[in-house]
Amino acid sequence: MSARKGAFEDTLSALLHSTLADSQVCKERKLKLIIHAGTPKTGTTSMQTYLAKKQRKLRGLGILYPHSSDELRNPSAPIHQWFEKNLVTTHTQHFLQNFTHLISQVKPHTHTVILSSEGIYNYWWDFPPASKRLLRSLANLFDVHIWVWFREPLGFIESFYKQCIRNPQTSGNPCYGKDLSFAEMLEINWFTQHLDYAGFVEGCQQLFGQDHVQTFAYRGDVVQQLSAMLGLATAHDNPTAVQNRSLHGVSIDLMRVLNQYSISAKDKDKLMPHIKQIDQLLSRYLSQSVVDNALHAKVLTYYKPVHPIL
Repeated sequence: MSARKGAFEDTLSALLHSTLADSQVCKERKLKLIIHAGTPKTGTTSMQTYLAKKQRKLRGLGILYPHSSDELRNPSAPIHQWFEKNLVTTHTQHFLQNFTHLISQVKPHTHTVILSSEGIYNYWWDFPPASKRLLRSLANLFDVHIWVWFREPLGFIESFYKQCIRNPQTSGNPCYGKDLSFAEMLEINWFTQHLDYAGFVEGCQQLFGQDHVQTFAYRGDVVQQLSAMLGLATAHDNPTAVQNRSLHGVSIDLMRVLNQYSISAKDKDKLMPHIKQIDQLLSRYLSQSVVDNALHAKVLTYYKPVHPIL
């Protein structure tokens, strides 16, 4: 693996040198790579929609929000999900191909690249040591900064549970697309480790540096916060509509029934508009939580907060 890792770093280094040879900005310092790592259920879809809409304006400011290549093998990996999917499998060649495509979009005035996928946090604990070494290679090539949004633990873990129930079954994943109650899922380490906010931050700091991880508190409208950070905010900005709402408890019960069958990801995706329509109708009558008070204290035993948070 060390030889493949070396080839990965050498190839990208040569590409960066060739691409940025005429860039005055990058002669003085490394190209900045911002990796927005989630977390799940913190407005990631809204943020990605906004970044895609502002792609041209961002380019004018020297910021690249790259598009993915249709020609590369990124099945079921929209936006930038190729990033974590290639790392989970340590598929160095695909990882290199995707970064090669990314670098091909860099212009002489580009000083910052933004990658965004909540799956980076979601699958962080699934990355094998070889993939962590690939991330270390990125730190040698780019000025890497991790941006991560955290929400309060009870709201987060309930929303994350609902997302796990909604997701199609995935080989090797103990929670996706299963018929499990919240109490049952709380017994699964893969699920509860997502409450280890501090562990994620410390792991990123070890790879990229103490000052290269920025943590933000999720307060509802991450798009307005992001637009201000990128210098895109205007006085006429309106609050951003939620792009991916959580289902209510009764709809989750319905999803659990469906999860008892071996429904393909494609068919489950076709069913979701109907489930959401049912959910919207039922929301007029009830809005129940799937986490009862008795489980709140148990959730907090797994929670490891991070400080400070912006």
